[in-house]
Amino acid sequence: MSKPLKLYYDLISQPSRALYMFLKLTGIPFESHQVALRKNEHRSDEFKQNLNRFQKVPFIHHGDFKLAESVAITSYLCREYRDKVADHWYPKDSQGQARVDEYLSWQHVNARMPLAMYFVHAWMIPMLTQSPPDADTIATHESNMETSLDEIEELWLSQGHKFIVSDEISVADLFAAAELEQPKVAGYDVTKGRPLLEAYLKRVRESCNPVYDEAHGFINKLASKNKAKL
Repeated sequence: MSKPLKLYYDLISQPSRALYMFLKLTGIPFESHQVALRKNEHRSDEFKQNLNRFQKVPFIHHGDFKLAESVAITSYLCREYRDKVADHWYPKDSQGQARVDEYLSWQHVNARMPLAMYFVHAWMIPMLTQSPPDADTIATHESNMETSLDEIEELWLSQGHKFIVSDEISVADLFAAAELEQPKVAGYDVTKGRPLLEAYLKRVRESCNPVYDEAHGFINKLASKNKAKL
């Protein structure tokens, strides 16, 4: 009997969505365990002791083995479920795999941080504190985010292939798209004035639907609600 795989996640979290899509798209069987970050379910001592010492999502329990950090989880699952993971997601070829790893390493500071910080300061903190965002802080994070979007287009999407690392979709695209979708919750459209980015996101969405729309349903709802207030 195979070990049960449990995924703990919140779909408001970008890496949670990336990992959720990966599991759904590959058909790796898993038990779904949602963690409500907005209710601070991850902050308790019990959570830290029994579920995840880092008190973040996503993370997995695979039998008695516990693992956090979405990129580490993805590479682990690709090894454990190699028979279910099509080669385009995470190539067996060393150089092809290295290209995916290159983006996954690059994105932590160069994509995830600037886009997430804009989301946090433009939407999350004002939502939690019920106070308007600081204009100067938002301007700084918006500038950093736009620099990141420029780099994604220049360094990754202008290399002559359809997706981040090749003409086939990979796990790199799941992580990239999840980050690119996040700022819309705060009312910022990353595709505005960026046809290259718009076409790329459309390709990822079409390649992954209906799972893509399912994974992004909650933040799409938040984005619509926020847009109605503006």
